[in-house]
Amino acid sequence: MIHEFPCGTRVLDFVATRRARRSEQSYEFLSDAEALDAWWLEAGVRTSGRASDGADLAAALELREALYTVIWHRLNGEAIPDEALAIVNERAQSSPVSPALTAGGVVRDGDPAECLVDLAREAIEIVGSEEGALLRECSRPECTTIYLDRSRGHRREWCSMQSCGNRAKAAAYRARVRARVTTS
Repeated sequence: MIHEFPCGTRVLDFVATRRARRSEQSYEFLSDAEALDAWWLEAGVRTSGRASDGADLAAALELREALYTVIWHRLNGEAIPDEALAIVNERAQSSPVSPALTAGGVVRDGDPAECLVDLAREAIEIVGSEEGALLRECSRPECTTIYLDRSRGHRREWCSMQSCGNRAKAAAYRARVRARVTTS
């Protein structure tokens, strides 16, 4: 697997394909159409369909940035910009990926545009429902990943314990050790 899925939903994991957004060195996971196709497959959005091209990648990145804007504004209790709302709502109006049950399991056949419909609709359901109150941004300063905090007590701090949580705990431990050494 190339991609990570720490956020709790496909749409938030899709938004997280661009990391460290406020950093000068943000990281882009969807660098080409092949990476986009790999994401569709790994996320389970589709199992087959036409390969993505440059136009599909541009449409996916446009929607991803609109989704981030909508979700970030909901998370922060701010008015959602009309332009981002229009992009998400327009995308949600088309036909989604068509699932089918076969003897081998579920097949989700769809082209890249249909995959985007699924993500736009999922974002609408999260942002427009009570579930939107569970949106959180990773507390590691370098990370800008947004996730749904479905933890008991709603006190999850990191997008992923394996990455950001581990780094934060290791840094806190090193700081405690340095503090003990300097006070000794």
